[in-house]
This record gives sequence, structure tokens and C-alpha cells, in this order.
Amino acid sequence: MNTEQIKSRGYILSTLGCRCPRCREGKLFKNSTSIRFKKNMEMNKDCPVCGQPTEIEVGFYYGTGYVSYVISILICGLSLAMWWLTIGLSVDDDRFFYWLGFNALLLIGMQPWLMRFSRSIWISWFVKYDPSWKTHQPVDVSERLNADQANNW
Repeated sequence: MNTEQIKSRGYILSTLGCRCPRCREGKLFKNSTSIRFKKNMEMNKDCPVCGQPTEIEVGFYYGTGYVSYVISILICGLSLAMWWLTIGLSVDDDRFFYWLGFNALLLIGMQPWLMRFSRSIWISWFVKYDPSWKTHQPVDVSERLNADQANNW
């Protein structure tokens, strides 16, 4: 075993931290999480560490809506369970409607992070971790890109 090799982040930590799935070191996004949509979703064209392209093909990130939806449903279920265990639910008062309001505010507040996290999960399903990324070049995806259609959504 190579002694120069450092222990990399695991899949969960690299995905939660929005790191490159190939090297698990480089950041996928240029800026930290922000409520400004354009600034929040601005991604590096390539990983600053290993050079892995983050835009694999035109419209690559359209599927992140499904990922974000599933994560939101899980958050709603967890929020409802926590509300039920701590405050309780009843048909005799408005506690359920208070939970609906709380849950709506929670999801709105988490939206910038959810959008980034769903992109991080999505790209990790298509770009696999390469423990020897320093010696291997990333796959060339230039034939699948169309500069005229980039960010055309």
C-alpha cells in the first residue's frame, strides 16, 4: 500500500460537503451556500483539484428535481414525527396547522442547501470515486457538451 495515499473522505461526508465525487477533495461550487439563487448554484466548470468536469452533458442536472423531492419528503416525514413526539397532534386544536406552517418555513429555509445537496448526490451517481485520481485523467466529455445550450434552463 502506498504510504503517500491519504485517507479520503467517505461517500457521505463528501456528498454532504458538496465535494467532487472523483477525488472527494475539490469543491463543486464556487461560493458558499447563499440565498441568492445565481450565486448559490454557480458551479466550478471543472474540479479545482482533479479536473473532473462538473457539467457532464447538456441538461445533466434536470434529474436533481427528483432527488430534491425525495429529500424534501423525508424531511417532512421526520419533521412530522418530531412534532408528534414533542408537541403532539390532535383533531381538537390547530397543532397540525402549526406544524404545516413550521414545515413550510423549514423547507423554504433549507432550499438553498437542498438544491446544492441534490446536485452533489446526482453527480456522485454518475462519477465514481477514483482512489488513484492523481495518475488517471478524468473522462473527456467534450463531445457531449454544447456551449450554446450551457445553462439554458
